[in-house]
Amino acid sequence: MKLRRVLLAGAVLLTLAQEAVAEDTFILATGRRDPRIYAIDLQKALRPENNNTPNAIVSRSKVALDRLDGRPLGDPANIVVSEDGRTAYVVNHHGAIDNAEFLQHGGRGNIAVMNIGKMIDRRHDNTAAALDLHFDSGSFGSVGLVLLRDMFIVGNAESHLTEDGGNRISFVDRRTGSLRGQVELALGRGAAGSPCPAFPVPFASPSGPPAFDTPFPQANGTVSPVPLLSPFPAWGCFPDSNGVTLGHGSDNKRYLFTANGGTDDVSVIDLEAALAGSKTAEIMRIPTQIGPWGITTSPDRRWVVAANRESQRVAFEGNTISIIDVDRARVADSGAEVKRVLVGTSDPAVQTRPFIPSFTPNGKEIVVPNFRANNVSIVDLARALAGDPGAEVARIPLVRSRDADGVVRPARPKGSAVTSDGRYAVISGGPRTTFEPSGTVWIIHLRTRKVVATVTQVGNDPYGLAVVDVGHDRDHEHEHDRD
Repeated sequence: MKLRRVLLAGAVLLTLAQEAVAEDTFILATGRRDPRIYAIDLQKALRPENNNTPNAIVSRSKVALDRLDGRPLGDPANIVVSEDGRTAYVVNHHGAIDNAEFLQHGGRGNIAVMNIGKMIDRRHDNTAAALDLHFDSGSFGSVGLVLLRDMFIVGNAESHLTEDGGNRISFVDRRTGSLRGQVELALGRGAAGSPCPAFPVPFASPSGPPAFDTPFPQANGTVSPVPLLSPFPAWGCFPDSNGVTLGHGSDNKRYLFTANGGTDDVSVIDLEAALAGSKTAEIMRIPTQIGPWGITTSPDRRWVVAANRESQRVAFEGNTISIIDVDRARVADSGAEVKRVLVGTSDPAVQTRPFIPSFTPNGKEIVVPNFRANNVSIVDLARALAGDPGAEVARIPLVRSRDADGVVRPARPKGSAVTSDGRYAVISGGPRTTFEPSGTVWIIHLRTRKVVATVTQVGNDPYGLAVVDVGHDRDHEHEHDRD
């Protein structure tokens, strides 16, 4: 009987693995502190013999050229795939830096333009062969990225060498890398007794950088015009935008939404006005539970979902997602946040730290990795909008395999993506360690709500990821080179 159960379980896993799409599907995961993008063959990952191993990793592509002394450079935090599936745009949060040396915030961000065909070719493993060029992000601590036909929209979360002080959304030419414009978000309100700086919006030279009337002493004994690190009670003046996403209104116009970790809200920006040159195209701020980080839009572009991650002022982490109605937001309706859904826990007092949400292709479900709770929530959008307390229809625990020293460490999930057929959710995670490949990618079968594959040794502190389908018209050389 035991043998029969084992055979049946194996048959189920094999059946799931054989539900292959017509195209080859690859996961592209940011290595973050390990400055490479990991290309993972989804079908290889689903084979039972490859579970809890790095065997499905096809290649690791460097996001910058090595330093002259051989040190790898880069800080990949986010990745977006081009419309034709041939190019990956990777946001280096602090640019081409050495993670072991650059221990502060506020580095100048950049975008690495990378050839996906080369990224999934094992012959280019651990090289920069896939890297075509770098574009400047327009400011510091870059995170969010949205593609327009001819431009990048980049969210910049920080200021020069500080974690606070970010209020710029950059528009960068996709062909030339030139800065085409910026939106400057208005300041919020400082904590009680903490003044906000005299900072004109739009900024006009020679006003100089923002300066507070009373500079803030830092824990390291220095004095800064803005707080260097969070948590710090003076947070609340600068939005420090993380993720960015686009929504479409019923007026046939596009609106930009930014997740503001510094001011605990979401900005709504009139994209048409911004592209016409307005630096103050912000329509409204939508308050959320706590500083949002990840943000995404439903496939029909009607609903925006922000994950309420953490406070920058005090040591407190969130446990909800905010669902925003684009049409209400575009007219500055104070009820634009139509629902707030508890995720990762049934106890409102438990902090779960939701990170980067994703929609399924049919728009019916939201996938939410919960960093502190070490699980993934599946939220039914229709039930959430109806106010159903059971809108979180599944809560899937994540575990990591034992390290070399035999220790099982927390999963700490961050990034999420869903395959184009809606069959699998892909989750990245793992805490920051001492720069060895210690990250993990989990593959969840969305019908069964089960983890069906785990890939190990994927970067260090991985954040964003993407899923790309590569058609059978790829070059013959690559076809020959794969297993």
